[in-house]
Amino acid sequence: MVYNNLFMKYAVIQTGGQQLKVKEGEILAVAKLEGKPKAKLSFDKVLLVVDGDKVKLGAPTLKGVKVTAEVVEQFKDEKIRVFKFKAKSRYRKRHGHRQQLTRVKIVKIS
Repeated sequence: MVYNNLFMKYAVIQTGGQQLKVKEGEILAVAKLEGKPKAKLSFDKVLLVVDGDKVKLGAPTLKGVKVTAEVVEQFKDEKIRVFKFKAKSRYRKRHGHRQQLTRVKIVKIS
């Protein structure tokens, strides 16, 4: 039995307080980062790199390894509505929040 993940190259990066598994060519949304569309970014906090059957594990990060990405767009996430209510006391509060995000395309894992 052959597994598809065995021959793929991927990395685990840390950005915006999250750890994300990324592959080359993948497009994903992360917490807001500075940069206009088509701008190049580099993620230096790389925790793990897997290339086929070779695994490099950082303690806590790998030195000399970075993931290069390109900004696709800046956008806002869907609105989250928070509603507080207390019965029989006419207390009602409604709040909304839209998180600012950046969509990036992973260009290279080096």
